[in-house]
Amino acid sequence: MNLFFLAIAPAVVIILYIYFKDKFEKEPWRLLSKNFFLGASLSIALTLGVSYLLNPLLFGLSDNAVWAMFIKAFIGVALVEEFSKYLVVRFAAQRNPEFNEAFDGIVYAVMVSMGFATLENILYVYNYGAETGILRAFTAVPAHASFGILMGFFMGKAKFSKFRWGYNMLGLLAATLFHGAYDFFLFIHWIPGITIGAFASLALGLFLSNRAIKSHQKNSIFRKDSGLSL
Repeated sequence: MNLFFLAIAPAVVIILYIYFKDKFEKEPWRLLSKNFFLGASLSIALTLGVSYLLNPLLFGLSDNAVWAMFIKAFIGVALVEEFSKYLVVRFAAQRNPEFNEAFDGIVYAVMVSMGFATLENILYVYNYGAETGILRAFTAVPAHASFGILMGFFMGKAKFSKFRWGYNMLGLLAATLFHGAYDFFLFIHWIPGITIGAFASLALGLFLSNRAIKSHQKNSIFRKDSGLSL
């Protein structure tokens, strides 16, 4: 099996899925590609930089303490990674004139997340093999997509609200909470059966993501029956 194809295939499927869910006014591929590659480069670089700065604070945490794994999962991993993605969406997408309806928040946040997840997945697959790639195709990569959708749902609302800062922060918070929960249950693997919490978190995240997509589709200003226009 071609490892590179295995590593990128899940993100390609998710990107196409979201692209076709954007039913009423699709985004230009040029801008979508830009956000994807910023996710794979700038977001990764920001994550590595912030993680390096936090490393002295997290270095002494015990790998066998639940509270330590909670801090590592929610702050050391989730907050750092989601904040890095958030910055790209906030400054490379949300300010762009092409970001002209709430659903675009989901589209661009997913593109950034899939850029991040693709590079991460390539590294995992080449280091740990095809079995890891197959497992991540149904777990980690869809998880990153759900974090992006939840973040993008609120960032899409933010673009057209007087409560912009608050909605943006809600997006960052939602992505961080679900990302942190997913990782936390995986980190405390020594507790029998606890890993099921990660799959429950993923399932809930995907369920809410589906609701978020339908909500923004229903309220699109480009729907012919919406009665709204720019």
